[in-house]
This record gives sequence, structure tokens and C-alpha cells, in this order.
Amino acid sequence: MAYLALKNLHLATIALTLALFVLRGVWMMVDSPRLQARWVRIVPHVNDTVLLASGIGLAVWMQQYPLVHGWLTAKFFALIAYIVLGTVALKRGKTHRVRVAAWIAALGVFGYMVAVAVAHDPLPFRR
Repeated sequence: MAYLALKNLHLATIALTLALFVLRGVWMMVDSPRLQARWVRIVPHVNDTVLLASGIGLAVWMQQYPLVHGWLTAKFFALIAYIVLGTVALKRGKTHRVRVAAWIAALGVFGYMVAVAVAHDPLPFRR
């Protein structure tokens, strides 16, 4: 029961992370002042903290650890890539073109992480 609650929390925070990242990316592309709203600078970080904590909790519960199990190692390094790309997309990109490219790449990495999680395989697209 507790495992299911933790998994559902993790899945809910994943969905919210994606929704907020897409929204912030759209606002970035249209140069919306909404991107500077206080809640936009706080809520995603709070959600991502809960997402990370629930992911760590699931890893401990399943006794599956990054750098030991290939699929979690792949997710770990993909998460780092996603964070870097997201930062470039929403804050650090020097040009609009760089920010949009980083945003698209971050969405691709996000999709890869989801596929790895579902397949429990670092190469989820092979047949």
C-alpha cells in the first residue's frame, strides 16, 4: 500500500513537472512576462524536489540503485542532462534559438527517461 502511494506520488509529480516545463517553454518562446511570476519560480522547484525524493524512495524500496542497475544509471545521467538543458532553455541560453533548441532537447531527454522507467532498460527503443 505504501509503495503504491509513493509510486502514485512519483507519477503525479512527473506529470506536473512535464506540464510546468511545457508551459514555461511556451512562455519562453513568446517572451511572456508570466515567466517571471513568483509562483513560476517557486512551484516547479518544490514539485521537482518532491519528484526527486519520491524517486529516491522508490529506488530504496525496490533496492535498485544508480551506478549498480543499468536502467537507473541511465535515468540518473539523463536527469542531469535534462536539468542542464532545462536551465539553458529557461535561463542561461544566450539566444532565443539556443533556448528553443535546448527546450526541445530537454523534452526528448524527458521522453527517454520515461521510456527507460517503463522498460527498466537503458536502451528502451531497441527491438
